[in-house]
Order: sequence, then structure tokens, then C-alpha cells
Amino acid sequence: MNAEAIAPKAEGYLLLGVIGCPVAQSKSPLMHGAALKEMGLEGSYVPLHVEPERLGETIAAMRTLGFRGFNVTIPHKLAIMDYLDDVDERAREIGAVNTVLNEGGRLKGYNTDGIGYVRSLKAEAAPELAGKRAVVIGAGGAARGIVDALLRENPASVTIVNRDAAKAASLADAMASRGRVAALGTDKLQEAASAADILINTTSVGMYPQESATPIPAEWIPGGIVVSDLIYNPLETRMLREAAQRGCTVHGGLGMFVYQGAYALEYWTGRPAPAGVMREALLRNFG
Repeated sequence: MNAEAIAPKAEGYLLLGVIGCPVAQSKSPLMHGAALKEMGLEGSYVPLHVEPERLGETIAAMRTLGFRGFNVTIPHKLAIMDYLDDVDERAREIGAVNTVLNEGGRLKGYNTDGIGYVRSLKAEAAPELAGKRAVVIGAGGAARGIVDALLRENPASVTIVNRDAAKAASLADAMASRGRVAALGTDKLQEAASAADILINTTSVGMYPQESATPIPAEWIPGGIVVSDLIYNPLETRMLREAAQRGCTVHGGLGMFVYQGAYALEYWTGRPAPAGVMREALLRNFG
């Protein structure tokens, strides 16, 4: 990404943050704090717990306070679009925003989830995605970016499995023009997983502090496939541990988290983000 062409170089004190519900578990402040220090920029990155009914007034306050930008996490990635002045074309196609840039009081939304995820997946677990059969568990804001990015890699198929089958179908319909996309309810998860080359969890099931939970029984995971989890806290979820025991190549959410944050930081500053420093800060924190 050519960040130089996206935003002017940062000047003065940078006020950044992340909004979500919950947000206390987020490692974004740690990661971005390390990045700002490495880049020699004065600023703060703050976590803001925002209930859904307070989203509009929160965005208005952030605009007034002069936040240069902020990240958006569960459950606001879709609803945030109603409060922005502009949305990047790709984010609009995806239907979800995870990064907001404030340019002179005008808020523009972007989505760095999908590009960050695929960059990490290809680097760490599956260099070639063309012709692969991917099964995506979940149909929320994160899943929208993931499905969009996967379809740009020319897979054989993408199957979205969600507890609310209608929500999965809605997402599949929105993406249907880009490739072969199917939607199923979780009652069909075992059947879908049995045909997968890549199995991806985009839900929060298994995230701290509910680390004992898993979105799929271990016996439903085919041996030898690629199993990926967007969750980065803990670094290794129960799903990934059980998949590794079945001979699978496993891929955790740390890489995606770093890259989506790096892309966001480049929008806010117009400068290359120190992705390596961001990753090391997280790894030190996790011990």
C-alpha cells in the first residue's frame, strides 16, 4: 500500500483509538503505542468501550475532540458506516469498516481486515489459495472482509457457515458476483468442514477469557488441512491445538492483527508502519 498517497505525514499530537464492546481485552493500544514510539511520533492510542446505543454520540465526540483516526471492532463494523462522511470503495463493497481516518473533520472508513488476513495466511500457512475450498465460520463484520479477500485469490469455493443461516445467506448473496460462494447453517458445519482445504474461524468463540470454548468439535476437523483462527488472544486457541493434534497446518490471528493494524497506521500517518516492532511488542506481552 502506498501510504504516502493516502494521508499527509502526521504532524503534532496524534490522538488514536479503538471502539468496541467489549474492548478491555484489546492489545491494540500496546501494539500501536510501540509503533508510535518507534516512528518517533507523539500520540496516544486509547481503548473506548462503546455500547451499541451510544455509537452515534461517541463518533460525534471523537470528531469534535480531533481524533486523527480509530479502529472499529465487534460489534460496530457494520453500524459505523451510518456515521461516516465517506467510505472507501472496497470497504463499501465488503459492507464493513474497521479503520476510520479523520481528514479535517471528515471521517472516511476503510477495511484492512481482509488484506491483513490474506497477507498473513499466505505468508504463514497457505502460500497458494487459488483452487482451494475455504470454509468460513461466522458471518459478522470480520467475516465480510475475509470472504472478500479470499475471493480475490480465485479459490474453488468459499462456504460461509453461521448460526443464523439467513445472515450467512445475506453475506453470500452480497459476494456472489465475485466467485463461488455458498451459505449454510451450523447444523451443516460437519458436512462443510469435511470438504474443506482451509477452515477459518472468524467468530469470537475461544477468545480470552473463554479459552475453553471452540467453534467446532475436534472430530469434525479433517486431518492435514489448513486451520486458521482470527483470534490472537490467546495466541493458540483450543481449535488450533486440537487441529494440530490432527496433523493440520495451523494459523493463528496474530499476523492478521499486526498487518491490519499496520495498514491502519499507514492511513493515519502517511508513513510505513513498523510491523516487526508491532509484532514483537505483542509477543513480549504474551510472554
